[in-house]
Parts: sequence; structure tokens; C-alpha cells
Amino acid sequence: DALDDYPVFCIPAAQATASDPGSFGIVLGGSGNGEQIAANKVRGVRAALVWSIETAKLAREHNNANVISIGGRMHPEKFCLELVDTFLATAFTGDDRHVRRIGQITSFEENGKI
Repeated sequence: DALDDYPVFCIPAAQATASDPGSFGIVLGGSGNGEQIAANKVRGVRAALVWSIETAKLAREHNNANVISIGGRMHPEKFCLELVDTFLATAFTGDDRHVRRIGQITSFEENGKI
């Protein structure tokens, strides 16, 4: 519903994901932008706005994203399901550069320093 306030849905979804290591969350909205922003306010969440199969893969491979954000008004339902399936089926590569960058983000999140 366009009148619903997405933070009251997205923040609890992100909290549930952050509190269960190895789990994934899905947040949906009109564009997915606000939903991603809200989810990323939760410590330990790396929410990625996804709009293509490639961005769904990269979110997992490079960023080890644990929450996918999708704009429901932007895509047909079938394609949204393909994005989720791709996200869930893709593993984090664990490459040193990606681990290092995620570590820098986590450091800033925890103590305000990179």
C-alpha cells in the first residue's frame, strides 16, 4: 500500500537478518531506494538495491550483501523473483579486496573510523 511507512517493515526485517548470521533478508517497495536506506541503518546489514541479474550477482559476489532491496514498481513480479533467486544462489567470492572493503565499512559502522 502506497500509504504504508516502509521503515516499520524494513528495519525489523533487517534486524532479523543481522541477528541470524548466514541468513538473508528481502525488502520491497516502490523503487527499493528508501527500503535499502532503512535496512542499511541496522548494524551488520549490507543491503543492496538490485535492478538486474548482474547487480544481484555483484551484490553477493563483491559486497557479501545480506539483504536485497527491489523496487516492485520497477519490474514485473516474475523478474523480481528471478532477482531474488539469483541473489540467493550467488556466493560471496571472498576475494581479499572485497573482504578488505567490507572490513572498512564494518569498522566505520562500529567506531566511526575506516
